[in-house]
Amino acid sequence: MDANHAAASHERIPEETLLDRFNRYFEAVPALTESDIQKSQRIRFQVYCVENPFENPADHPDGLERDVFDAHSVHSILIHRASGETMGTTRLIMPVPGALQGSFAIQQVCDHPTLNRLPLHRMAEVSRFSISKQFRRRKVDTLYEGFDTTGGQRSVAPLMSLGLIQSLVRMSAEYEITHWCATMEPTLLRLLQPMGIYFEPLGPLVQYHGLRQPCYCEVAAMLQRVKDQQRAMWEILTDGGVLLPKQLDHLPH
Repeated sequence: MDANHAAASHERIPEETLLDRFNRYFEAVPALTESDIQKSQRIRFQVYCVENPFENPADHPDGLERDVFDAHSVHSILIHRASGETMGTTRLIMPVPGALQGSFAIQQVCDHPTLNRLPLHRMAEVSRFSISKQFRRRKVDTLYEGFDTTGGQRSVAPLMSLGLIQSLVRMSAEYEITHWCATMEPTLLRLLQPMGIYFEPLGPLVQYHGLRQPCYCEVAAMLQRVKDQQRAMWEILTDGGVLLPKQLDHLPH
């Protein structure tokens, strides 16, 4: 093979996309079994009871952080492929038929009139979005060797966060959820904006594990904005378009 032929062959090798990189290291999966739900609750205990003084560890002697909303929530976990280690988790608190005014944690701290004008039967609350500090701060090491292709050391947290949001998109598509509500740290809201992920505020900040912003977004509009502004990140959120909730376009917004 001559040099020109070799160069041409090399040019045909596709460049690794952000989605390829995510899939090489992580997998976001539904927590459907009791064992997987306990993995989720163990991460939550680490984040909410150990790393942050949000919940009393004595209330969870088995090392599993639970609350009353778990009974009507759907859960997902983020897995590191090479080790099989659970690294993060999130859940959607689902609407309770016949009890929409008491379905969500946000309703305990926010009485903004817009909240009740949203389609509560198609809304779910983003909750317990958790990645332990021991994973967020990890740089390129034996667990993530080769993650950074630029030569520098970089945290894997952005890919992990995108993976958890992918799981929220998957669960929303499966359960025909059109809107998300949440009570979020203002700094997290600002970090999401460069990705094209915007939440609309619901009134002023409230005290809920510190100062938090009650907010909401329409899932389909959010995904379209990400696609327009950050196509590579949209690829992760929708798993290359596979999770795009097309059926949501036919539901009442």
